[in-house]
Amino acid sequence: MAIHIKTPEETDKMRIAGHLAAEVLEMIAPYVKPGITTNELDQICHDYIITVQQAIPAPLNYHGFPKSICTSVNHQVCHGIPGKRALKPGDIINIDITVIKDGFHGDTSKMFMVGETSVIAKRIIRISHECLRIGIKMVKPGIHLGDIGYAIQRHAESCNTSIVREYCGHGIGLEFHEEPQVLHYGKPGTGIALEPGMIFTIEPMVNAGKRHVKVLPDQWTVITKDRSLSAQWEHTILVTDDGYEVLTQLPGHGI
Repeated sequence: MAIHIKTPEETDKMRIAGHLAAEVLEMIAPYVKPGITTNELDQICHDYIITVQQAIPAPLNYHGFPKSICTSVNHQVCHGIPGKRALKPGDIINIDITVIKDGFHGDTSKMFMVGETSVIAKRIIRISHECLRIGIKMVKPGIHLGDIGYAIQRHAESCNTSIVREYCGHGIGLEFHEEPQVLHYGKPGTGIALEPGMIFTIEPMVNAGKRHVKVLPDQWTVITKDRSLSAQWEHTILVTDDGYEVLTQLPGHGI
């Protein structure tokens, strides 16, 4: 499948979808407290997306996924299915939001700490966020995807953490997942060169232990094989004429 360069009109619609996705993460933040279940977080987000934003939660029924958001707790890496699990003090959780508005997707996720967390938890959250920021700040025309992946991998491994390789960022637009695949590891000078109008996600998954993962019997939830903590942040990025624009960043918020 070819990479679709977005038109100015498509880019404007992507900005709207990205803004809505970011708003959901801002809205749900006060609810992430001990005692709430991931099912309850899902229902709150679902109702907000449908009723307030008059948009569509993209994960719901996507290849059979049963919920409107992904919630990945502690050693869960990604694609966690919301359920009856109640959050406890010390937990860390990634909430992954994708909203469809006027046919276009906005995709973002962030980490939340539940009460007071461990030093290791705070560290893996910080390093994973640094990896995201390093990747985003490299985006500009002419840069190769391998350059971005290499820089992310180098930072994670220099901190004695590891990058998950089985899952990656992706092009996004009218489809949830488009070309190109955006690996969070790699070699400089490899992969496609970026062009203005490309839109894709960067979403490094960083493990406190080894990089190896496995999928649970629910066929969605990915966990670390060694049960070490994992953390992930995600933004949707537009390649501009001279750099990048973060489409899932609210005004006044840092990346």
